[in-house]
Amino acid sequence: INIEQNALNEGNGSVSPLVTLFTQLTSDTAAPQGQDVSRCSFTCRVEKIPKDAPDMDTIRMRYSLTHTYADQVMDSPKFAFYRLLPEKIYYVGGFGVLAKWVDVDDYKAAAPDILAKEASLIVNKLNREFQDDLENMAQHLLGVEKLEGIRVTNVDRLGMDVRVTRQQGTRRNKLMTDEFRIGFRIPVISVEDAKSEVLKVFQEAWEKANGVDWGDSEEPGSTVPIMKIAADSLE
Repeated sequence: INIEQNALNEGNGSVSPLVTLFTQLTSDTAAPQGQDVSRCSFTCRVEKIPKDAPDMDTIRMRYSLTHTYADQVMDSPKFAFYRLLPEKIYYVGGFGVLAKWVDVDDYKAAAPDILAKEASLIVNKLNREFQDDLENMAQHLLGVEKLEGIRVTNVDRLGMDVRVTRQQGTRRNKLMTDEFRIGFRIPVISVEDAKSEVLKVFQEAWEKANGVDWGDSEEPGSTVPIMKIAADSLE
């Protein structure tokens, strides 16, 4: 981050070196936001970056690519770059579904997923244009009865996460929410690979729903990696 030395937030940082960074996936559609969407909170220590830091050239380049006025700001003696060093990380998967502390060392060792930049676009497209396929998958691969709704929440190189809402008991307004992880058989290396793997899952759900028999010992969908990763915690 780049902070002007006389700004109010710079003064606050001198009193307490800790800040909280809240992150959440954005959406280009009217998809639910707020408590319904996964998010992550970072409690970080603020550290001023010296001008001779080994990565200063990289920091300046990235800042200049994002902000058109970067050259004027970076050359001013009143401004400085600061680094946020995570000390605590808390992840919430969604309202009433999953929450956990994330190990800071594991976070530091992690690398961005190959689909990180395109994930939100893929998720939006699936939820907007493939609802019939998603519902078919929920009923015939996930075994969900009394389905009320299904929505993809994330896609990465190893698979996709879906959130399913179903009726509980005989009362229609009694709804339960579960989250499933549907894995790809092989890690994908591109957006096109991810689309192909998702369509393969949809195809196997369709084949199972329509009783397709290819004459081998494997039933359609039986080898798709599926795991229930969260259940409604409000029950």
